[in-house]
Amino acid sequence: MQKPAQPPARFPQAQRLRDPAEPYEYLVVTVYPGESLAEARRGLVEHAEYGKWELRRTVKYTGGVYRYWLRRRVMRVERTLTVLTP
Repeated sequence: MQKPAQPPARFPQAQRLRDPAEPYEYLVVTVYPGESLAEARRGLVEHAEYGKWELRRTVKYTGGVYRYWLRRRVMRVERTLTVLTP
């Protein structure tokens, strides 16, 4: 019987999601069984501290997979300089 394919042991997988209608962008971090939870927590702390992400949700799935949703507010920048073209 074959085991399901899993990513190599390294920092957990991360996927960024962004909906233009919402004021937040999301980062979904997945930690598979066999990966270090301590290393994952360290990475989440770095995201929170340096990337200004906040932990929104944590789920532990059957089989030992953890998934963390982090979010941060999207900064919308308006142009303040008018460019004139001749």
